[in-house]
Parts: sequence; C-alpha cells; structure tokens
Amino acid sequence: MRFAARSRSGGRTDAPHAETLRGLIRMRDFSQDHSALALNTATLGHNLDGFGAGWSPEQIIDACAARGYGGITFWRRELGGREAEIGDKVRAAGLQVVGLCRTPFLIGPLALPSDQQIMDDFYLSIDQAAGLGTDVLTIVTGGPEPGTKGVLDSQKILADRVARAAAYAADRGVNLALEPLNPATAGNRTCLMTAADALNVCDTIGAPNVGMAVDVYHVWWDTTLADTLARRANGRILGYHLCDWLADTTDILLDRGMMGDGVADLRALRSAVEQAGYKGLCEVEIFSAGNWWKRDPNEVLDVIVDRYRTCC
Repeated sequence: MRFAARSRSGGRTDAPHAETLRGLIRMRDFSQDHSALALNTATLGHNLDGFGAGWSPEQIIDACAARGYGGITFWRRELGGREAEIGDKVRAAGLQVVGLCRTPFLIGPLALPSDQQIMDDFYLSIDQAAGLGTDVLTIVTGGPEPGTKGVLDSQKILADRVARAAAYAADRGVNLALEPLNPATAGNRTCLMTAADALNVCDTIGAPNVGMAVDVYHVWWDTTLADTLARRANGRILGYHLCDWLADTTDILLDRGMMGDGVADLRALRSAVEQAGYKGLCEVEIFSAGNWWKRDPNEVLDVIVDRYRTCC
C-alpha cells in the first residue's frame, strides 16, 4: 500500500514547490501565535529516573492546554500501558499527540543483545505509537555496531532493520523518523550525524513512511543543512525539535539550553526546515539535569512560550 509521509500537523507533506527551493516561502510568524508549539515531556525530566517533578500525563496535558500549546510528545516510559487512554485525553483537551519517543537503539553497544530482541522491542514501540494515536515514532539509532569501524556498515544494518519494520508501521498508521545526532554522541548513540546521513538511509530503505526529524541540538553546527534539506528532503521532514546549544555546555547529553540561551541560529534553522516543506508543530525538547529539570514545571512551560514567541 502507499503510505504518504505526513507532517506533524496531521496532513500530507508534499514535496516543496519550486518557489520553496528558491527561498521565497515566508516563515511562519510565531510572535503572536504559539498554536504550533509542542512540548516534549523530556523537557520536564520525564525520560530519566530521578529527575523532574514527577507530573502525571494528565497534569502535563492540563498545563499545556491551559497555556495554548498545540501538542505533546511523550516518552514510552510514561505510558504504562495506557496509550489509548492518554491519547484520548490529549485530543479531548484540544491538543495533538505529536509523536512518541522512541524506538529502542537499533544497533550499537547500547542496543539489546540480539536481533530478535531489538526487532521485538521495535515492533512494540510501533504498537505503542499507534495506540497513542500519533503518526510519528522517533528513531535514535544507536552507535556503531561492535566489531565495525566507521559508520557505513552500521548504517547498512540500520537500514535493514528499519526496512523490515516499515511496512508493519505503515499498516499501523505510523511514520518512522530517523533522527541524526550531534557528532559528539557518535561513539555509542548514533551512526547518523547529518541530515545527509539520515536521507541516505531513507533512500536505501525506499519506504514512503520513513523520513527524518531535525533537532536544533544536533544540527545547529551543520553549514550544509539548508542546502541538503532544500535539495533532498522532499517532504520527508517529520518533526522539528527546539532547544539551544550552550556555549559552555557541561554535559553533551544532559545540558541543553533553553531557546535563546545558546549559540544556535534558531530562525535560520527553522527557515531551512520550512523552506524544505515542513509546516508541522515545533517541539521543545530540552535535556537539562542541572537547570530546567530542577525548576517548577509551571515556570518551565511559561518560559517556553515566551522564548518560542521571541527567539524561534
């Protein structure tokens, strides 16, 4: 069956028109409207044990709805088998379930020990996304496969595993978003470090429901990003993640900045993503063990709205 990749706004994402590629599409104005703002619950510390205020999904939903957010992305660990119930509560509050984080690591030293275990958990994550009622499941790949050198062999293994699950995901109404990560994480967490890497794997797989997510934290440094997306993304951007890179970051994984506190050119990055055809929600995902995860979630959510309108 044909399964057209969809944007996080829920509609089909077609290849950008010629005027998009010429840079003539005007960016959306967020200064007076944050209806395209989404929260990734990792921003409240909910993806790791021992962090955050421990809010329930219901508390998060109510707080986001009260502030006019457009959607929420959850992590699998929060669902507790209540995928359908939580998804229904999100939609009843007038929000979208933007996505689900994440598949298991599909390769590398942090992956499960066997192909069967990896694929079983991969299929389970697809089922959870479908149960939640979201059409985007994020893939953080895992690092180079033990016994290999470089990343090309690992990308081939990755492509094979994603290809084996793609048709199942399509039947469940789920798109698979490969997320390239900052090269600093390449030793154990990723074999995709650029948009070009992710799109190369998408091309190898050749499934219409496999695309990529663009995360500021991981691509802000890439001076080729805008050109790569304009030439090759062709509607395959399934998500856009907001945060910032702190000039004096103290932890590559757990010291992300709030938008406006770092060195990323946020408006240029969003322009590149929108010029490539993405019109979906913009998802704030901030891992900040030493700062934002220690604050009152109400404060964090309020600051996000302000920074989204003024910095993004």
